[in-house]
Amino acid sequence: MIEKLKQLLNNSRSDYFNFPVSAVIVTDKGEYYGVNVETSSPTAGICAERNALYNAITNGIKKDEIKEIHVMSKTGVYPCFICRQALVDYCNDNVDIYIYDINKIVNKVKLKDLCNYSFDKGDLK
Repeated sequence: MIEKLKQLLNNSRSDYFNFPVSAVIVTDKGEYYGVNVETSSPTAGICAERNALYNAITNGIKKDEIKEIHVMSKTGVYPCFICRQALVDYCNDNVDIYIYDINKIVNKVKLKDLCNYSFDKGDLK
């Protein structure tokens, strides 16, 4: 997985903030990829995690089919809070998230542990 994530980093469009990130969503039906795409207006871009998640959704993947999420950056950072919300909304809370820097895995965490006390569909009642 490390080599695949490193290769994907080359596709990142991090022209403005020079912070490349790659992500792979592993499902029952295969893998779905994403990289971050920065723009001069930060909120107009997209993070790698959401790009990979939305790629999976676009290809018909359902919540129960997502098994793992792998994220790589130079320094091994965790998903931002916008990505965390999207993951909470479209993944089961027991999904494993693997965090990598460019050389190794840094940590493995369950979504429910990364996003405890999260806002979800149940809060919309």
